[in-house]
Amino acid sequence: MYTAIQTAHSIFAYIVLALLFFASLNAITGLTGKRLFKDKDLRLSLFALIVSHLQLLLGIILYFVTDHFKQWSVLGMKLMSNDGLRKLMVEHPITNVLAIVLITIGWSKHKKEESNNGKFKKIAVFYTIGLILLLSMIPWSQWMS
Repeated sequence: MYTAIQTAHSIFAYIVLALLFFASLNAITGLTGKRLFKDKDLRLSLFALIVSHLQLLLGIILYFVTDHFKQWSVLGMKLMSNDGLRKLMVEHPITNVLAIVLITIGWSKHKKEESNNGKFKKIAVFYTIGLILLLSMIPWSQWMS
């Protein structure tokens, strides 16, 4: 079960990153080009939001079924002195949850905006920051192997 969830989480990450990249790029080009915020812009942003939440759900499930989770009871706070475990069990989840929270805030704030420029700006800022945070916490050594 662990391997299947981990594989799904890894593969799904590519989809999330691609959608967030395109949603951010779309919002930035919409902002700079002073375009109207149309249905396709809404759908792209919404789909990126939904997929990122599904990825978070997979990550939460993976967090609790991994063998590393047992290290909390074995090592306690000594886990923090192990760089690999700390990044995997503390930094990665906290930063990624923060990224999803920012993406969600961007989505919520864009709905309250009345101007097209304001809608694009909220999506551009919050989705791009969320994307950068997600990229910063990808365990690249595991991903590339």
